[in-house]
This record gives sequence, C-alpha cells and structure tokens, in this order.
Amino acid sequence: MLSNRTPILLATALVPMIWGSTYLVTTEFLPPGRPLLAATARALPAGLALVALTRRLPRGDWWWRAAVLGTLNIGAFFALLFVAAYRLPGGVAATVGAIQPLLVLGLATGLLGEVLRTRTVVAAIAGLAGVTLLVLRADARLDAVGVAAAAGGAASMALGVVLSKRWPAPVPVLAATGWQLVAGGLLLLPVTLLVEGPPPASLTMANLAGYGYLTVVGSAFAYALWFRGIRALPPTNVSFLSMLSPVVATALGWIVLDQELTPAQALGGLVVLAAIVVPQLHGGPAGTRPLRGGHQEARRVPDGGVEAARLPNIPEARPRAAG
Repeated sequence: MLSNRTPILLATALVPMIWGSTYLVTTEFLPPGRPLLAATARALPAGLALVALTRRLPRGDWWWRAAVLGTLNIGAFFALLFVAAYRLPGGVAATVGAIQPLLVLGLATGLLGEVLRTRTVVAAIAGLAGVTLLVLRADARLDAVGVAAAAGGAASMALGVVLSKRWPAPVPVLAATGWQLVAGGLLLLPVTLLVEGPPPASLTMANLAGYGYLTVVGSAFAYALWFRGIRALPPTNVSFLSMLSPVVATALGWIVLDQELTPAQALGGLVVLAAIVVPQLHGGPAGTRPLRGGHQEARRVPDGGVEAARLPNIPEARPRAAG
C-alpha cells in the first residue's frame, strides 16, 4: 500500500512530468544552439528569487554541502543534460539517462545502508527496457561525447539525490532549493559566457516565455517539490519517478507535435509506468541495514511541513552526516 506517503509521492511525481515538457519548450520556444544559456537561465534567476524570498543563510557545514549538492543536482546535471540533448537524438539521451534508478540503488545501499531488494532491481531493469522501447529508434545515431554526457548527467543526479538524503539541510526546503540553484547557476554562468558568449540581443517574446517557463515552473516550483520529496521519501522511490519524463515527452510529441506513436512505444510506456509503481507498493518504507558503529540509517523522513522537514526525525542522521 502507498499509505500516508501518497500525497507527497504524487506531488513529487508531478516534477518529472513537468521536466518532460522541457524538450518541447526547448525546441519550440528557445533560440537554437544555446544549451548552456538555457541551463544558466533555468537555474540562476530561480535560485536568486528563492533566496531573496526566504532570506535564510546556510549554517555550518551546509555552506560547502549546498555548493556540492548544487553542482551535482543543478550545475553539472544541467550542463551534461543539454550537451547530451544537442549531440544525441532524444531517444538515445533518454535511454542512457534511464540508468539513474540503478545508480541510485547502488549508491543508497553504500551510503545510506538501504537494503537492496530484488524486486526493486528487477523494476529498475524493466524501466530501462521500457524507456528503450518508448523512445529509442532503430536508426538512432550514437555520439561518444553525447553518450558520455548523458551517462554523466544520470550519475551526477543520482549522487545528488542520495547525498541530499544523507545531508538533510538545516534550513526550510525553499531556502535549500534556492541555495542549490544559486550554486549551480554560479557554476554555469562563467562557462556559458566563455563558451557561448552573452545572450543574443534579439530574443523574441516566445524565447522569453520559454525561459520564463523553465525558470519559474521547471526550476523554482519543480525543484522545491523535488527536494521536499527527497526529504520525505526513500531516494530509490524518488529516482524511479524520474522515468515519467520520457513518458510525458513522448506523449507531448504525439499530442502537440503530431509525432507517430507505434504499438511498441505504447507497450514501452506501460512497462515504464509499471516499473515506477511497483517499488512504491511495498508495505512500508525501505529497510535499512546496520551501519558502522551499530547505528542504523533512518528509513525515511516523515513529512510534517516545511519546519518539520527542517529538523527530520532521524536520531542517527546528524552524527553520521557530521562525519
């Protein structure tokens, strides 16, 4: 049963569905050939707005942890994501990115002490197969740099998800989201200016609308829900939700862009949805195994609102994080 986690699980599932619209927005609204500009515009303004809104500073170790998490979840991930998107067909990039749940399974086992369940591993492999059916074309071209970027992006996000769980922020979720977006955006800004130069002077209203959507909806709103979900749910459960992105992207291509949807793609979509649902249906939170020193990592962080999430009910987490 999904139990009392259902509301926050559904709210977190909305995030990769929003991210699934990124391809459509990028191709239809943004200027071509500016992937790093899109990544920077998506991160930095949203982060600055949230920091100004919350007016909360990181404390202690969370200064450098926010920088590390912002690099993994935002800066490196956005850059690698857009490099892969520009160098690979969407199907290849999505297929390589679908290895993320498998990576999170391994990292959560090693860093959080989660028990590796056979059912969850099978679901991750099935999800990868489903994404392949859904988006990969037989004539898809491979590019070594693009494949490496897609794999690196999946690895960066996977490690960011697990470390976000291991290092609970001492500030409310909106402030934590803002500082990570700022850290990632500041990392991207000089790289963008060096590689692509300043933004084009002739941005259209459609361009501005696209950047606005990515900033407000795709980053500020979506990442606040995403990090809230990471606080309250096991990281493996959250990582499976990411496979909703290619499902939504394919559906939007079919509905909005009049792209063909084959029976194999429809089957792949059903397999992906089943792979997402199965890990969420176990009777309780993911189990853990004892860690060094006799401690046991908390199974999940209960959702009790912003302030409760700021001080999660994890007696063993704070000594472990400090190490």
